[in-house]
Amino acid sequence: MAGSKMSVPLAVVVVLSVLLTGATHAGPEMDPYKILGVTRSASQAEIKKVYKRLAKEWHPDKNKNPGAEDMFIKITKSYEILSSEDKRANYDRYGQTDDTQPYGNGRYGQHQDTFNFDESFYNFPFNSKTQRDFADSKYTLHFKQYVNDVVPDSSKRPYLIKITSDWCFSCIHIEPVWKEVVEEMETLGVGIGVVDVGNERRLANHLGAHRTPSILGVLNGKVTFFHYAVAKEHLRQFVEDLLPQRLVEWVTDKNDLHFLNSWHELNKPHVLLFDQVPVVPLLYKLTAFAYKDYLQFGYVDQGLSETANLQKQFNINTYAPTMLIFKESTDKPADIIQAKGMKKQIIDEFVSNNKFLLVPRLVNQKLFDELCPVKQFHRRRKYCVLLMTGDEESFSLGNQAFLSFASTNTKEVVRFAYVYQRLQQPLCDTLMQNKDSAPPLAQVVILERRNAAGKALFKPVTAWNGSEEDKQCLLEELERLQKDPSILVHDAMLPELNNEFASMFVIRWIYACYDYLSEVIDDILHNNWREMMPLLSLIFSALFILFGTVVIQAFRFGSNPGISVKQRIKKAKDKPKNTNRPPKKNFVEVTELTDITYMSNLVKLRPGHINIVLVLTDASKNILLSKFAKEVYSFTGSLTLHFSFLNIDKHGEWMNTLLEYAQDAMQIGADEGDAGNHEMDYTGYVLALNGHKKYLCLFKPVYTGEDLDSKSSEDEGATSGGRLRATSRDDHPPRRSNRSRSLSTLQIHHKLDRLGLWMERLMEGTLPRYYIPTWPGLDKITPSK
Repeated sequence: MAGSKMSVPLAVVVVLSVLLTGATHAGPEMDPYKILGVTRSASQAEIKKVYKRLAKEWHPDKNKNPGAEDMFIKITKSYEILSSEDKRANYDRYGQTDDTQPYGNGRYGQHQDTFNFDESFYNFPFNSKTQRDFADSKYTLHFKQYVNDVVPDSSKRPYLIKITSDWCFSCIHIEPVWKEVVEEMETLGVGIGVVDVGNERRLANHLGAHRTPSILGVLNGKVTFFHYAVAKEHLRQFVEDLLPQRLVEWVTDKNDLHFLNSWHELNKPHVLLFDQVPVVPLLYKLTAFAYKDYLQFGYVDQGLSETANLQKQFNINTYAPTMLIFKESTDKPADIIQAKGMKKQIIDEFVSNNKFLLVPRLVNQKLFDELCPVKQFHRRRKYCVLLMTGDEESFSLGNQAFLSFASTNTKEVVRFAYVYQRLQQPLCDTLMQNKDSAPPLAQVVILERRNAAGKALFKPVTAWNGSEEDKQCLLEELERLQKDPSILVHDAMLPELNNEFASMFVIRWIYACYDYLSEVIDDILHNNWREMMPLLSLIFSALFILFGTVVIQAFRFGSNPGISVKQRIKKAKDKPKNTNRPPKKNFVEVTELTDITYMSNLVKLRPGHINIVLVLTDASKNILLSKFAKEVYSFTGSLTLHFSFLNIDKHGEWMNTLLEYAQDAMQIGADEGDAGNHEMDYTGYVLALNGHKKYLCLFKPVYTGEDLDSKSSEDEGATSGGRLRATSRDDHPPRRSNRSRSLSTLQIHHKLDRLGLWMERLMEGTLPRYYIPTWPGLDKITPSK
């Protein structure tokens, strides 16, 4: 009995000694963080910098210390671990390097003399972490990677993301299907991602994934959950359902002309795929989504009798899929490809080489940036031959002649494009010479962009009517340009192009409401109550308040039975209306921004309120204030907008200091300031200042043309919809006589021509914002005398 009692402590001691010995041998041989002398939160740049310094210091050829070679080997191994994200994550999680086999050496048939407690659990058959890590490691997503890479890329292709965890038993059952789907979808161009909830809890919460396993899709940054049985066919259909419905148009003998002739309206080449499959292939849908901004896609089912004429017209081979690209000519395809096995790489290369028409119309700034890129260095410079024309019938012959001239171009450094003068007026006013001619004439300009801010070199070639003389003149100028690029003698700052295809604000709002309602209905149908709790709480709170108000009113009416309901209604009608709401003003109240009004109108401005500040001088005060009142009068109904003006003659130092803080805003006018080495002229600038969030939006005058036939700016201000009330400590300067008005006066009152459009973008929240660390102090406001 005594022997049995003694054997229990002895057994405990033996087991503990074995465990301690195993833990000692299983521990890491070295700590790479200590060897390199960096913290666990060190970035890759810091680790690389420290490694270079230590490797140089401990290299055996330079360091004669007996232990230098061993130290150099440790430094090299430590850098190998910490420079690899997978190895570093493995070491941070398990404290093991490659030498100690973190995922269990027994899996590879290696014999171990020590007992590893963690390893015994990782070899437990229900935990497939060893298998999942090797299969999903290259698809693992982190929060920053999702925000910076996946979300922007989801505008070009859908993403399929799996949510899993270390001890998810149900995840084992979907692994074979998931692996098969990944192999298929990745070859089609679908993005794949895996999120481990244990390591990326922040990303899982951001996606709204609160259980494992879960599968979701991401398209255009919108997350959609998969709610059906995990099967290959269901997941394939799920990816198709993520894509927009009308990506590919069905084309037959009845609508082929309408489809191909829409190239001019849409400003895109058209792609036709001929195939015998009765449904549009998923690969073709994914290609159509990736290039939706550049091309229009159509599909022709060769098995239908309604497509026989199309197949005969273009001599289509029925034994292999055929893809045709049409540009300005609808009778003959510009390019063709035919192959039995259409691979993604082949289709992408084929489509990307035909993204643009021979002579596309510049309809937005994005297209302009791609057709006429900014000069990088001499060998990659691109020249843009731009035709400024109109869409009237009188310009059609000249436009056709320009297209025929461009179709014979063989120089890769020259791109041809055209714009409509009435739709891109600011750009045409900058580049055209005879812009005041009546009727307006089409003109050709050769230009080269020099920087992203809009600076360009250009040369007007000729007024264009499509004659042989015009073609010969343009050809000679292009040959001269190839030999001597210095013939582009003019320079200008090009304004940003208008987006001709931009949808109205109301339409965008309707689409946003539709997306939100569809998400709510989807959550209700699939019982996603965790996400629905805030909305349900809001609905029940509103119903409770409404019900409580009705009950209180009922009790109040019942407390005075002597008055009938009809008498109460009549009494309510006879009661004078509430006069607390201020009446609508028929003037614009503009306050001067001085050291007295500075704190209340800017620094301590209530959250959500914005001060619109007009920058002027003593000489331009009356003219700009009248024009300013006319442009902003329609926005005076907003209670969050305040209007002020800043006299730059008094407070120029404050303006310079403000724009120095906002470096992005300074870069906007950098080229103008450098051109003449003189002080910037801020007359006519308008600043939208948010005092609480400390940011500003900047309006620059975009047009200072001459208008000799127009009325004086004072008359325009008097007859406009809004009058002006300006409050200032200084009296108004005396009005100049009509004889003393110079040409500059007529130019000044045009500086605010496009302010109304800028105000609309400000209210929509689409203007760029320039954040500043703090508002300039009062010493920058008060003029030094």
